[in-house]
Amino acid sequence: MDAEKRAALDALARATDRDRSYLINEAVDAYLAVHRWQIAHIEEGLRQAEAGEFATGEEVTAAYARWR
Repeated sequence: MDAEKRAALDALARATDRDRSYLINEAVDAYLAVHRWQIAHIEEGLRQAEAGEFATGEEVTAAYARWR
């Protein structure tokens, strides 16, 4: 970790009365949660596509028209 990031992290740690390790663990947890969510949704989209469960061209056009 470069010095600028470490200094910013230490300042945040002081401001929140936490230690650097706590903040890093929280950041890693948040990162993993976002990527797990993203991967799960991609996998579900692929499953739906492979099963033929996707919108027809007409359905897409109708949905788009509602939002214009």
